[in-house]
Amino acid sequence: MSLKCGIVGLPNVGKSTLFNALSNGKAEAANFPFCTIDPNVGIVSVPDYRMNKLTEFIKPKKVIPAIIEFVDIAGLVKGAAEGKGKGNAFLSHIREVDAIVNVVRCFDDDDILHVEGDVNPIRDINIIRDELVLKDLDSIEKRIDRLKRDAKSGDKATKDNLALAEVLRNHLEDGKTALSFEATDAQREVIKEFFLLTDKPSLYVCNVDENDIPDGEGNKYVDIVREFAIGEGSEVVVVCAKIEAELSELDEEAKNEFLHDLGIEQPGLYYLIRSAYSKLGLITYFTAGEKEVRAWTIPIGTKAPQAAGVIHSDFEKGFIRAETIKYADYLTYKSEAAIKEAGKMRAEGKEYVVEDGDIMHFRFNV
Repeated sequence: MSLKCGIVGLPNVGKSTLFNALSNGKAEAANFPFCTIDPNVGIVSVPDYRMNKLTEFIKPKKVIPAIIEFVDIAGLVKGAAEGKGKGNAFLSHIREVDAIVNVVRCFDDDDILHVEGDVNPIRDINIIRDELVLKDLDSIEKRIDRLKRDAKSGDKATKDNLALAEVLRNHLEDGKTALSFEATDAQREVIKEFFLLTDKPSLYVCNVDENDIPDGEGNKYVDIVREFAIGEGSEVVVVCAKIEAELSELDEEAKNEFLHDLGIEQPGLYYLIRSAYSKLGLITYFTAGEKEVRAWTIPIGTKAPQAAGVIHSDFEKGFIRAETIKYADYLTYKSEAAIKEAGKMRAEGKEYVVEDGDIMHFRFNV
């Protein structure tokens, strides 16, 4: 599955520095607005302690983790929806991602200019939101015009979609996001076809000073963002982009030593990657053998045949059964042979809903 998270925020909040740390890439970072014009894309491994354990037990020749793409989108400013600051191009880049990672500046530094003049995270969040909502209003108005023309045919489904679009427009005009719009499952499927920017799940990354990292709690700015995020059901991750960028340049031994000196267990980016993965409603299952231990990404609620189809379409077409091991049983018995002997390997059929962490062998016939 090709999954993308767009990193957004005002200019100079640390987006490109964060992206460089995530992907160990080379996005330009500078102390002036719009140093990122075209979006940079980085493919990032999803940290998973379960894969590390499976690798210890099985000792495969190859290990392939799950991945997620992060897209570094240039900083938005007021008026982006009308094209200010290359806004139309930037907003089109957001349209291509599955989830939004909103980086918010939560530190004071007189040497790094703020495009709005001072540090105010909620104002910054609202600037981004307002621009996305304005762009969505433009999109929904165009959709309504088309639906009005099509509804003249008398088609009931088209009329229903028109009524839904008009109510959604009123919701957006109140400054609310499409994601917060109350809708039935069927209506939500229709709204997906509108391709609205604010219909995407989002999380907030509070970029703090290095002095606010050791306890993981952040500072007064982070507290404000957390309170705001709770109100809309979003998550908050606290990182210091500067530290994460430094960590990304180190080998594993030096990185662990640096983390120890800082008094933290793992890089903040690990929390960000896992949070983004979770925000997209994804889980991981594994295939494991001497040749390869591999993580596969599927949406929550996926049944066994469709999970098999992620590997190859023939696996889904000719699905017979899935021989399934729970990760906890691998921890207990430490080998597939011992798991089989204990009767802990289960044969699951077409209706089995795959659970996060399952280790699976698929039997198929084409």
